Amino acid sequence: MTSLPSYRDLPRRGGLPAAWGLWGTDADVLGCLNMLTPERVVAAARLVQKGSVFALNWSMGLPNPPLFGRQPYTHEVTGAGESTSHDDVLHGWNTQSSSQWDGFRHIRNHAALHDEEGTGHFGGVVDDEHGMHHWASRGLVGRAVLADIGRWREAQGRPLQYDAPDPIEPEELAECLAAQGTVPQEGDVLLMRTGWIGWYEAQTAERRAALAEPGGLATPGLRSGERLAEVLWDLHIAAIGCDNPAVEVWPPGALATPETEAEVRADRRRLHEIFTHTLLLPMLGLPLGEMWNLEALAADCAADGRYECLFTSAPLNLPNGVASPPNALAIK
Repeated sequence: MTSLPSYRDLPRRGGLPAAWGLWGTDADVLGCLNMLTPERVVAAARLVQKGSVFALNWSMGLPNPPLFGRQPYTHEVTGAGESTSHDDVLHGWNTQSSSQWDGFRHIRNHAALHDEEGTGHFGGVVDDEHGMHHWASRGLVGRAVLADIGRWREAQGRPLQYDAPDPIEPEELAECLAAQGTVPQEGDVLLMRTGWIGWYEAQTAERRAALAEPGGLATPGLRSGERLAEVLWDLHIAAIGCDNPAVEVWPPGALATPETEAEVRADRRRLHEIFTHTLLLPMLGLPLGEMWNLEALAADCAADGRYECLFTSAPLNLPNGVASPPNALAIK
């Protein structure tokens, strides 16, 4: 049972369903993370049975080159070769160049921006009053469940195509979890493995460089659209972390007709029709994790048949930060 409304019963902001104020404050900076209650932390801790720990951060140096036009960082180690000490200095580091949490400053909704008070970010909160420091100050701990879409689709004879905008239907999440015998609960962190990271690591340097070129990236992901927002909200999860670059299929609009894509791009109030980030982050307050390395965890889950675990994440305590590496662990 849940006390949360269904997607269709949510109040509307900017004409769209929104979770603003649902947890009792008009200045909510946590959104769905409010569901990670002390009681759920205690219950999740009981899931640890064998002490296996899986770090979910990918190498900070991957993908290489970075995607989406982001620039690579350079790593300077201070001190001479025989110095008593060294320091690290990162130059030009983008917090979203590898495994990341998308925070609530990352994306705004233009319908809310024009129709509501505030910035179009979650809760209408002033832009620079959002930030990763809010998430870091409490830490993120709870139960996680893995939906291994990659293995499930392969077993069905419909393997994902990793270099194309191959859609994962929102309803396939429930089908995959049911096939695994996994029962999602309110407040879970949903982990979704497509297998994209394993595929990427097998590519040549030339192929990786081509993926980073403008227009060169196409990946599988959840089919964009309001139906995706409805399915994820009605699961009443606290967050979703995926191994593909955008959670959704990429590029936005790849599955729409040319006419629809042109109409949407001409009217940013409709952007959610091809890019559901604009509903999930600013309207629903659902944190999105991207490019998480779920390979070892998924292999272990497939081996022992247990797709639930204790989940922890310690985002950077970066004042007013837009995003952060998740620094996430899955413990079984």
